[in-house]
Amino acid sequence: METAEVSESFWGDKLYQQRAREALPLLVRQALVGEKIFYSQLADEMSMPNARNLNYVLGCIGSTLIELGEEHDIDIPPIQCLVVNKTTELPGEGIGWFISDSDFRKLNKKQKKVVVDSQLAKIYAFPDWLKILKLLGLKKPDFPSLPKQKPRKGGGEGKAHKALKEYIAKNPVVVGLSDNWPIGEIEFDLPSGDSVDVMFSWRKQMVAVEVKSKISDVADISRGLFQCVKYQSVTEAMLGVQGLPQNVRTVLVLESKFPSSLKTTQHMLGIEVIDEIQPS
Repeated sequence: METAEVSESFWGDKLYQQRAREALPLLVRQALVGEKIFYSQLADEMSMPNARNLNYVLGCIGSTLIELGEEHDIDIPPIQCLVVNKTTELPGEGIGWFISDSDFRKLNKKQKKVVVDSQLAKIYAFPDWLKILKLLGLKKPDFPSLPKQKPRKGGGEGKAHKALKEYIAKNPVVVGLSDNWPIGEIEFDLPSGDSVDVMFSWRKQMVAVEVKSKISDVADISRGLFQCVKYQSVTEAMLGVQGLPQNVRTVLVLESKFPSSLKTTQHMLGIEVIDEIQPS
């Protein structure tokens, strides 16, 4: 995937220009919450069948922001850096045209990350993203309404939840880990008093897994997203006070299909979701 140079700004009727006008408010939303977004996620939100076509869209946004910045004497950071590859967690190599005088393609991964991280810091700190949208005549981004949470009833753990939890613990490959990883610990206690459904630990790395069985409704799955946010922060803090590397990954695993109504919330929170897992 490349964030290609596009000479034309997004004032036009070409499809990539129309999509650029649709995409920019979504990127502003991500900038306001301080989270990157994968190419595939952005394409999904825009109902684009092929995420590769985002190269023209993002290049168009970059060209537009350069023109706008020159017109109004504003140093606008390249917000398209927020869109990253799921594997490398870096934007396409074509982003180099917008952020660096050096040849971005020739940098190694570590060097690219340093360059991109400096741009992300500027993007998150930029105070005028809503002003930029207004100058461009675009609407503010939509923010999702959260499902109403029902009071949680006692009564212990359900069989479906327990079965899924035990299956995940015995099969680290389900959450993308290799066969070398040991079996996960069920109900791992955190210093906050919370318990993670399954915690995998190996070679100074930890993977916290929140599990939702097929009986979980949309509100419960929404709660799971926010539980993942908490587990990520608390686990990092737990490792930090022990002077250990804070290599933490958090995953929400579902037995059912992830609700489309929660995709925006997922993208804003930056939570990894693995769905439709059937315990054997």
